[in-house]
Amino acid sequence: MILLRNLAIARGPHRLFAGASLSLERGWKIGLVGANGSGKTSLLALLAGELAPEAGDCVIQPGTRIARIEQEAPALGQPVLDYLLDADADLRAAEAAIARAERAGDGHRIAESHERYAQAGGYTAPARAQSVLGGLGFAPGDAQRAVREFSGGFRMRLNLARALLRPSSLLLLDEPTNHLDLDTILWLENWLRGYAGTLLLVSHDRDFLDRATGHTLAIAGGAMRLYTGNYSFYERQRALELEQQVAAAARQDREVQRITAFVQRFRAKATKARQVQSRLKSLEKMARVAPVYATESFHFRFEPPLRQPERIVELADAAAGYDGRSVISGVSLAVTRADRLAVIGVNGAGKTTLVKLLVGELEALAGERRAARDIVIGYFAQHQVELLRPDETPLAMLTRLYRGEREQRLRDFLGRFGFAGERAGRPIGPLSGGEKSRLALAALVKRRPNLLVLDEPTNHLDLEMRRSLVMALQSYEGALVIVAHDRALLSACADRILVVADGGVREFDGDLEDYRQHKLKEARGRRGAPDARPGRKNARRSEAQARDARQKRLRPHLREIEKIEARIAQLTRDAGKARAELADPALYDGAGRSERVKELTIIEARLTEALAQAEDDWLHASARLEAARGETGT
Repeated sequence: MILLRNLAIARGPHRLFAGASLSLERGWKIGLVGANGSGKTSLLALLAGELAPEAGDCVIQPGTRIARIEQEAPALGQPVLDYLLDADADLRAAEAAIARAERAGDGHRIAESHERYAQAGGYTAPARAQSVLGGLGFAPGDAQRAVREFSGGFRMRLNLARALLRPSSLLLLDEPTNHLDLDTILWLENWLRGYAGTLLLVSHDRDFLDRATGHTLAIAGGAMRLYTGNYSFYERQRALELEQQVAAAARQDREVQRITAFVQRFRAKATKARQVQSRLKSLEKMARVAPVYATESFHFRFEPPLRQPERIVELADAAAGYDGRSVISGVSLAVTRADRLAVIGVNGAGKTTLVKLLVGELEALAGERRAARDIVIGYFAQHQVELLRPDETPLAMLTRLYRGEREQRLRDFLGRFGFAGERAGRPIGPLSGGEKSRLALAALVKRRPNLLVLDEPTNHLDLEMRRSLVMALQSYEGALVIVAHDRALLSACADRILVVADGGVREFDGDLEDYRQHKLKEARGRRGAPDARPGRKNARRSEAQARDARQKRLRPHLREIEKIEARIAQLTRDAGKARAELADPALYDGAGRSERVKELTIIEARLTEALAQAEDDWLHASARLEAARGETGT
């Protein structure tokens, strides 16, 4: 589907990568990984036609329909449902054709337009849109509300919904889980696993990458490489490659030293001149194994708290909220020195309200909050990142916060967070979001807290920094409360789960995988379960009958797709043969070959056009199948 030939991409004077040559096949789900600034977003922009390569070629199969999340989230007065359906140009064109035919009173054109509308999935489009809205956390009535009534974060969710609903054979997603809650991420992960086209996904959520992708495209060191496996496979394979490279470089260094020692020893001896020259030539011809340089990484740890009270903070039948209105109530919770709590729930349920109550930023509207006398709180939240002084330097900030500390000690401390040398003296304002998060985290670590409360700490952090944070938190000796949607972080660092929902807080009995299965069961239950509870034998019979009925309804759609796929495979083979013959230099030798060249060119063009049409047919058939599955609950 996508062919890269010696591709190079630059942003301004800076070359991001070069010499990329590979092919990405139809139907692959590919995780695109690399350090911040390595070129991931630029590659997606190139594929979307928004950026030109510096060198080389990027060839996308003709007829490929691309969907991407729009970055602008306008505050429109348009209803949400209309805003979503506008993403499907074919659907809107079919609706316009129906309107024109009806105005003309042309019965034949009306029938043709309705057929076109059906092929575009028009009759099931509102239901599909409602399904996607529900999965992304919108309420049933939100489809009729104006787009402008929603916050910027929820308008970005609407743009994600538009990308999912737009008919496509290539889906480009850049950090789609940003600002999504865990429940929504689980739904999106499941949706992407069922997506029939090719997916290129940029994400810093390793669990999301592992579950949603089967190939990994890594950009590192100005080069690009494709791995046949998910992110965890890529990590293992990359570690093995680096080990082998280190060993090969060491072996080569020993060989070079041996040859150099021989040359230096016998250079002056005429009897050894031939051997010396031979060894010098072998050194010149030797293909050097590149040494492995450590990539920029951050390794830090939390110093043990100076004091560790057994019972750090306690809530007794507490309520909290804003402007006198409770968001959560009836909360009874004790946090002890050994607790490691994960707080999860949908956005807006009250997770941040709970942690603000715990750290004392909010007064209890009812009930009581009791804190230990020796409590030292380390609280990380995004609003604290925004409060950093832009004109201040990292060193000046720590000097202000920790008066009396020697400058060199502060410089050494900042160096562990990537602010070594002159970086410690640069203004904070121009720093990236990830760098500002690291700096805010550094200031927090320096406090040596005995209660660490982290509200979405991984926003803007790349995978390497997330790994460093996990390692530091695993060795942290105080009490820990984390609000996050990063399952790898929560699984590695928390051993209890608190769910904030329906205005309250409850402990979930199980781990995150149990929670994922629980949410899937809930979703299946919402599709409608029978009120009656027959015996097990009758239940099995009813389930079998329902399954047979669903399969019967889906069978025509499946047969149609099989036929189209067979046609696509045959057209692909035929087009490949025509292109291979056109690429054969022998075709152009001798007189009278021009007619054959012309004939093959026409054949290849017709086959390409037929292939594009077949792929469009496949997309429409797949949409009808998905709609039928939605109606049957499969």
